[in-house]
Amino acid sequence: MKTPFGDLEIADAHAHFFSHNFFRTLAASLKSPEVLKEKLPFEFPPEDPAALASRWTAELDRNGVARSVLIASVPGDEESVAAAARAYPERFIPYFMLNPRAPDALERVKRAFEELGLRGVCLFPAMHHFHLWEKDLRPLLAVVAEHRGIAFVHCGILKVGVRDKLGLPSPFDIRFANPLDVAGVARSFETISFVLPHFGAGLFRELLLVASECGNVHTDTSSSNSWVEKLPEPMRLERVFERALAVLGPERILYGSDSSFFPRGFLRDHLEGQLKILSELGVSPAHAAEIFGGNLNRLAR
Repeated sequence: MKTPFGDLEIADAHAHFFSHNFFRTLAASLKSPEVLKEKLPFEFPPEDPAALASRWTAELDRNGVARSVLIASVPGDEESVAAAARAYPERFIPYFMLNPRAPDALERVKRAFEELGLRGVCLFPAMHHFHLWEKDLRPLLAVVAEHRGIAFVHCGILKVGVRDKLGLPSPFDIRFANPLDVAGVARSFETISFVLPHFGAGLFRELLLVASECGNVHTDTSSSNSWVEKLPEPMRLERVFERALAVLGPERILYGSDSSFFPRGFLRDHLEGQLKILSELGVSPAHAAEIFGGNLNRLAR
């Protein structure tokens, strides 16, 4: 892809795979499933995940993106992203959402990494009400560590736009979502690459503190990062990038879009805005290549 840094291979570290099973799970939460199509202006995918993967492949091609993470965005949807990655192994890196409180959580993690070939587990402490350091999570993390996997840990502010549109409750509790919870765990499981999206989603200071102590803690740049407006002193995104570069260095920052549904598709404006910011900050082409693809390719190898 042509960028202010020259030709870069772009790899997106944060995109959601809204599969047929994702929407079926949402519909089961509604009194009237018909509300789903009334309130969500989305394209609803066919049952075969490979068909949706084909749609995403064409979208990546149209935007000059080489590879993308695909996150199964409800617990239990591992098969969908596994099928997408089997259909297009050079294009997609499959992650799955896990509720570690579920009775079958350990079996799901083992199957995801050992049988399905998934590369990342996505944990949402505010959603499922757990602390990452709890002893019950250690066997789960041990499996991830054994496979040198990625632990995507959503900290800070959590909003799920689809649930808001449908009027579904979102009983999220930010008290569980402090990046400081990651510190001890990251030191105990050094073969896991921990990725905290959205620069910590409002808990930027805490993200920087943890990352300064733990070399296996990374962040991604995904979404509009509107959390900057909720700080006591609002920050410009340029300043966020500047401080993240100073503390994590370019080798632990991963570009992400937070793309999710069609017809909206890939969020190109986020990519272009971030390319512009880093160009204006004077980031070198070599470091830009790391941020916009090289780091993800290295972690997901």
